[in-house]
Amino acid sequence: MHDPLAEALSALPHGPEFRFLDELTRLEPGQAGIGRYRLRTDAPFLRGHFPGQPLMPGVLLIEAAAQLAGTVAQSDPRQPPLPGLKLAAVRNAKFLDAVRPGDELVIQAEILGRIGRLIQAAASASVGERLVLKVELTLSGD
Repeated sequence: MHDPLAEALSALPHGPEFRFLDELTRLEPGQAGIGRYRLRTDAPFLRGHFPGQPLMPGVLLIEAAAQLAGTVAQSDPRQPPLPGLKLAAVRNAKFLDAVRPGDELVIQAEILGRIGRLIQAAASASVGERLVLKVELTLSGD
């Protein structure tokens, strides 16, 4: 059965141990999307960040936002996918609250523009009603 959300998510180049999107819940190809990620209590990085008070590292929140933005950008039917798409720049990142084991992130990303091999995006992440991240991203293809 054809599932465009699952197909778009399967295009992520990351291996399962470094994937911070569990599912896409909305996709406007090439424009915007919403995804989810549940922070598992057994995630290996939680053992050291921080013992006794585990938190998802901010850099991994940004990675989750970048993975969603890349998925949205690569799904654009008017543009061929960019090979080797990577996170190239982070601007105006604001961490507004902590993400703890068991929390489910709802991540939103919007593509703001494209110039050649560069893609500009804005993203945010929430846990329930709590906004935990706002960030501007630049992605770059090879």
